Amino acid sequence: MADQTHTRVCIYGAGSIGTYVGGRLQAAGVPVTLIGRPKIAGQIGRHGLRLTNWQGSDVRLDASDIRYVTNDAVAAEADLIIVAVKSAATGSVGKALAGRIAPTTVVLSLQNGIGNARTLADYLPDNPVLTGMISFNVLQRGEGHFHAGTEGELMCESHPVLEALQPFFAKAELPLELRDDMHAVQWAKLLMNLNNPINALSGIPLLDELSQRNYRRCLALLIAETLSVLKANGIKPAKLMPIPMSLLPWVLRSPDWLFKRLASQILAIDPVARSSMWEDLDVGRVTEIDWLNDEVVRQAEKQGVSVPANRRIVALIKQAEQGGRRNWQGRELLEALQEGE
Repeated sequence: MADQTHTRVCIYGAGSIGTYVGGRLQAAGVPVTLIGRPKIAGQIGRHGLRLTNWQGSDVRLDASDIRYVTNDAVAAEADLIIVAVKSAATGSVGKALAGRIAPTTVVLSLQNGIGNARTLADYLPDNPVLTGMISFNVLQRGEGHFHAGTEGELMCESHPVLEALQPFFAKAELPLELRDDMHAVQWAKLLMNLNNPINALSGIPLLDELSQRNYRRCLALLIAETLSVLKANGIKPAKLMPIPMSLLPWVLRSPDWLFKRLASQILAIDPVARSSMWEDLDVGRVTEIDWLNDEVVRQAEKQGVSVPANRRIVALIKQAEQGGRRNWQGRELLEALQEGE
């Protein structure tokens, strides 16, 4: 394969996002090892790997081209470890890597939430631990097929290893932007991720959900509360969209006809895309609500800011994790989130 690199990459936590990123890098000439669950390992072993996206890209890799393992001992071979596990497992990954990887190994947290890189760094004080952000959604469609259904960015802190890999990320159709304001980027991503629980509770694809004003009004409530918390903390979220984050609540509350025009300039979403939280509930996994909306609640408590809608949606997701309702209509969900106002 032309244009290969000698940098060895390991994806620790190769679920939806990790498998998609790792597979695209492998196809672009990067030697990648994927560490994940037996279920996905079995799918790839039987069907190979198919990676599609909202723009029509369709990449296929034979099973023999993919190194997907369930034993994390192979992480010690890597020059770059991209951690893509759910936030609840970050500490376990840090413990697993501590004392097993060389001090020169770069560790990149490509996870939701705000503090995962700090958690990893606590366990790996001798390693470069970097913060990253990926803003598009990936859906598992079965039989080794992973689909990126929305447009989005891949950003992280700068490091020579990542600078050398930038051409390969570009070839993989995953342009990598290196930034020095990742804390602001993370909060901007968290603002976008506030839609995850709404989508999970709606039970419908993202495009269908966001096309309905009442669901958008739910999201506007959550974002407006979070913006007030960020203001109290003196944090200005990075601009990841054509419009400032401060205008998002207004855009989301606009009538359907106007939102449709505005949304076409903000974010491309295809009809099958769903949030990762919907997928977690669908397969019975604990969600990342503690690292998203509940992070907002914790920060609000420190600043004495009221965030009743975020508190309420945390409670509804916790109920859904225990088998509670997951088919909320927009009007019902909006009324539920407004109860505490």
